[in-house]
Amino acid sequence: MSQQWTPPPAGGAPGSVPNYLVPAIISLFCCWPLAIAAIIFAAQVNGKVAAGDMAGALDSSKKAKMFSFIGIGLGLAGILIYIIFIVFIGGMSAIGNM
Repeated sequence: MSQQWTPPPAGGAPGSVPNYLVPAIISLFCCWPLAIAAIIFAAQVNGKVAAGDMAGALDSSKKAKMFSFIGIGLGLAGILIYIIFIVFIGGMSAIGNM
């Protein structure tokens, strides 16, 4: 006996919704409170795609992207402010020693 082959539904492939797990892990080094939320949402994406919840997967993907990129941005801004502060303090101490 033969069975009819049916193609998978369009847009249901697991790779069709990015999970942003790598940026979420990278943001762990910049701003860990936001990174935890990003990792949680990124981990939910593949499970929701497998369950057929494409709307939920897209929502989790958007939230993972948002939290990870905000975390990376805040971390880089903090590092930049720290460097400017150190240069400013170093310059002030050089002027004070003259």
